[in-house]
Formats: sequence, C-alpha cells, structure tokens
Amino acid sequence: MATSGKVNETVRGGITLGSALAVTISWSVNKSIVWAIIHGLFSWFYVIYYAIAY
Repeated sequence: MATSGKVNETVRGGITLGSALAVTISWSVNKSIVWAIIHGLFSWFYVIYYAIAY
C-alpha cells in the first residue's frame, strides 16, 4: 500500500509541475490570463506542443 501512495503523490507532483510550466510558457508568449488558465488546464499537452512547435 505504501507504493500506491508514493505513485499518487508523484503523479500529483507531475501534474502540478506541468501546469506551472504551461502557465509560465503561455504567459511569456501571450501575456493573457485567459490563455494561461486554458493552457494550465491542458498542462503537459501544451508544454509538449510548445517544445515541438517552437
């Protein structure tokens, strides 16, 4: 059971990191709170898209 807790904590940390990266990248590119929120919701998908596209 301890392993399951560690996995959940790691996944939550990865989602948080992805959201923070997406919001930061979005803000630096668009300077828009609305886009930053939208990209934060898509988190890692936007980060990967940005890495490939730019």
